[in-house]
Amino acid sequence: MTRRHGYGLLAALAAIVVLISAAIYVGFAGDDGSRETLRSGPRTPQGSAAPASAGTWVGTWSASPAGAEPNSAAGYAGKSIRNVVHTSFGGTSARVTFSNLYGQQPLTLTHASIAVAAAPDSPAAARGTLRRLTFGGNHSVVIQPGRQVLSDEVRVRVPADSDLLVSTYSPTPSGPVTYHPHARQISYLAPGDRVADARGGSYIEQSPYWRYLTAVDVLSQDAKGAVVVIGDSLTDGVTSTVGANARWTDVLAARLREERGAPRYTVLNQGISGNRILSDGPGRPADNPSGLSRFERDVLRRSGVKAVVIVLGVNDILRNPRQTDPTEITAGLRELTRQAHARGLRVVGATLMPFGGHRSYSPRLEAVRTAVNAEIRAGRVFDAYVDFDHALRDRYDPRKLRAEYDSGDHLHPSDAGYRKMGQAFDPAQLRGTAPAEL
Repeated sequence: MTRRHGYGLLAALAAIVVLISAAIYVGFAGDDGSRETLRSGPRTPQGSAAPASAGTWVGTWSASPAGAEPNSAAGYAGKSIRNVVHTSFGGTSARVTFSNLYGQQPLTLTHASIAVAAAPDSPAAARGTLRRLTFGGNHSVVIQPGRQVLSDEVRVRVPADSDLLVSTYSPTPSGPVTYHPHARQISYLAPGDRVADARGGSYIEQSPYWRYLTAVDVLSQDAKGAVVVIGDSLTDGVTSTVGANARWTDVLAARLREERGAPRYTVLNQGISGNRILSDGPGRPADNPSGLSRFERDVLRRSGVKAVVIVLGVNDILRNPRQTDPTEITAGLRELTRQAHARGLRVVGATLMPFGGHRSYSPRLEAVRTAVNAEIRAGRVFDAYVDFDHALRDRYDPRKLRAEYDSGDHLHPSDAGYRKMGQAFDPAQLRGTAPAEL
């Protein structure tokens, strides 16, 4: 073989390696997760030779990556994670997003699966529903630090208002672990690669977190789009009953599924406990990123988004550094509205609920809350608003939550309070795209 021909063969082999690598290393285009996800591979659902059913791709569940799990530098090497999540609407196919946003080294997933749960709060899969996930046609994927990956679509009938099991296995250390700490839902862990364990008997360790998983989309013939709710612990539902799907967004989701005349939208909960409009948490990337810094990633990039609900502002007032200028808070809310309008999305905002009796309460901070609410009610912030303040406050002392709606800390609602929030929302406000005159 001549030297020229030898070089040509080596170049051809190198090109093949590059192509294979591109198929395996399917990642996210921006380090902060703010740009469009790159994906490759077959569009036809895995495990079926039939063409995909007609429908609309829409998010049925999502959660914002909130930070790096403490004491997770080694990740979960040699363990399987089975995340339990609850659907809004159903569909005929599914696809899943995994995030390594807070990782400092590549995350290798050699095996991942999705299944319908056999029963609520169970690690067991319903018979015949467990499907192996692929990424660009490959069973394994490497997610680089700061990036995320979207799986190929897989044919599985996903019921509405039901639990799904999304499982992953990583053989190598890959921390810190990107997680959502206040799931209000029990998930599971198992030793070894137990991703294909349909009976769930190996999942003996329980967990209150969601790890790596940030979204599940379905191909739906019923849902016409999604409403994305960005908020703090009041949307995260931190005091709601674990495993009961008792957040106010769950109440709204049921109404949009069941009420005649309501928009047929899924509800995507992008609440992060402690979240503020204006200030990030510590670290890089920031733990608990501000509403302004995460709006593009957590709201505008969600699948099928048609409308936005904003429930932020209380933590700007209550947490250090405290924001005691109401004009700064309303300016931040108007900027979120402006960004949504740039995408043709309608925005519904919420008044700030009372916190009288909370350890951080003061008359000065109450005056800030009142001033922000006055701007919202005057129609100078959002297209429309839901008056959570009026719905949950004590009629005899409007600085406080009504006793039956108070979880006991004088800030977060009880299950009854969350139910009242979901009932106070007018679904008709989600219709339309015309920007408000702000």
